[in-house]
Amino acid sequence: MYLLPNPQKWEKKEGSYEIPYDGKIVLDSNCDPKDYDAAVILAKDMEVYGGFSLSITRGASKKTAVFLTKKKELGSEEYNLEVSPEGITITGGSSAGLLYGISTLRQMIHQTGNCIPCTWISDYPAIPARGLYYDVTRGRVPTLDYLKKLADKMAFYKMNQLQLYIEHTYLFEDLTEMWRDDTPLTSDDILELDAYCNRLHIELVPSLSSFGHLYKLLRTKTYNHLCELPDADKQPFGLVARQEHHTVDVTNPDSMKLVKQMIEEYLPLFTSKHFNIGADETFDLGKGRSSQLANEKGVQRLYIDYVKEICEFVVSKGKIPMFWGDIICNFPEAIQELPKETICLNWGYSPEQTDHGAKALASAGATQYCCPGVCGWNQFINRVRASYENIKRMCTYAVQYKAVGILNTDWGDFGHVNHPEFGVPGMIYGASFSWNSNIPEFDEINRQISRVEYLDESETFVDLEDQLCECWVYQWRDAVLLKENRCADFEPYDADQVAKVPELLEKIEEILSKMYQTVAHMPAEKRGILKPYLIAARGMEILQKIGTVVAVREYGKEPVMEVDPKQLAMELEEWFYHYKGLWRSVSRESELHLIADVIFWYADYLRK
Repeated sequence: MYLLPNPQKWEKKEGSYEIPYDGKIVLDSNCDPKDYDAAVILAKDMEVYGGFSLSITRGASKKTAVFLTKKKELGSEEYNLEVSPEGITITGGSSAGLLYGISTLRQMIHQTGNCIPCTWISDYPAIPARGLYYDVTRGRVPTLDYLKKLADKMAFYKMNQLQLYIEHTYLFEDLTEMWRDDTPLTSDDILELDAYCNRLHIELVPSLSSFGHLYKLLRTKTYNHLCELPDADKQPFGLVARQEHHTVDVTNPDSMKLVKQMIEEYLPLFTSKHFNIGADETFDLGKGRSSQLANEKGVQRLYIDYVKEICEFVVSKGKIPMFWGDIICNFPEAIQELPKETICLNWGYSPEQTDHGAKALASAGATQYCCPGVCGWNQFINRVRASYENIKRMCTYAVQYKAVGILNTDWGDFGHVNHPEFGVPGMIYGASFSWNSNIPEFDEINRQISRVEYLDESETFVDLEDQLCECWVYQWRDAVLLKENRCADFEPYDADQVAKVPELLEKIEEILSKMYQTVAHMPAEKRGILKPYLIAARGMEILQKIGTVVAVREYGKEPVMEVDPKQLAMELEEWFYHYKGLWRSVSRESELHLIADVIFWYADYLRK
């Protein structure tokens, strides 16, 4: 049996406890309504995975099977779990600790049913804040139902913070021009999700771009004059360009006025004590309308003055400001100019990520989170090994440099084409490594995730995902760059790599065959995960064939396989029909049309 995150202390004992069908879940008199909610979650899992549920009562019972209580002597997120032949007792230091103990018992039930091995667990987190940052701007706006299921999964793995990345995908009252072509989140959505997360002891933190990454806002006719680069709004839209020129003109007082107006409208929707102002990748600062002032004061001074004013504004609203640390890492001593409450979000997504940023910020006295990533951007299937290496390093640096949090990011660059469920292994890496700093080896943690998350008795599912994600040479990023005529601006596609395509197509089919067999080792309620992988893999196959056509037409290479472009165009369009259905099952329409633009461009390209 596996438990994720791995408990700090786990003593396995002889024997087991067979939960009686007429037993009860008993809440101690010190338990509150949130503890009852957690007990209900436990009872539902008993019925699904154990075959029967138990009634819930409070105080005492002669038929106590599971006793839930709290003790102030334990840390707020600490819990003890004891299973003996006489019954089960979970003791939490608070309602959060009690919930985490219940999550551990649920994982046991998922694997053994209502017959629980005798054990003693004493458990607590290594890092206080253990969060997930999900991009709901560049492509997908998940349905509210999916976001609730995401919160459920986070609680199952003892995570306690969720942030949604917002540029333009909230229904701001006076900014209709910014979100009119999208399906944004509403105040009702936020309030309902905030209350839902609160019951799971997850802090839903508001995150709103306020400096850079304001592409849609700064392309409107009303507010394009606030963009740092004049006439940037006249450039054609592109999935690449949207990530480049989007910084506000800090010399125009209307910029700060507008940003504060947005914060004032958005902030009250959340019960969180934090507010993330963004402020990353301000590439254009000092290069346009603020160039004269930048020459006088320096770009660094423009940056820190603007960030300071926003942070002070957030503090004046009673919140703790957060901001991304990529810019200030170049002059970390400036962190001392910001309000003392400010938290710097130190991000880095490379599998070979160094400790440079974490070390520099720690030396400067910053309060920081370390922020790795699940490596799903620009991917049909997330890069599993890359995410493991990155998250392992960043969680290690967090402990080494005494960071107060981990914020594991799931970005949607170039349209968020990957299905959200593909980020789950990376999410679990972050949850596990931030809870227990004793990090398992790659193959071992993948076996554990296969068993705990997918209930795969063969313990191979995540390994197959890892193999599948690498089976392409012509990638989504390459496809977008060619369509948007941006290949010359980035590392070019290596057309010689198409020689590998026939071999890769065979490998994809081989892995999918193994996935079919692996799913037979899962219970019925978990087998639905297969279809998203089949659709993603089929898209990868078609894209590789397109890559062989591109290599011939654009790079003058010899054909490596026989391809009928017109037939391939039809296959692409048929595939996209199924992809759209999968998208709509978990996401709003949002920017699906931008994915369609790329797909249809290639279908027309093939028919030329």
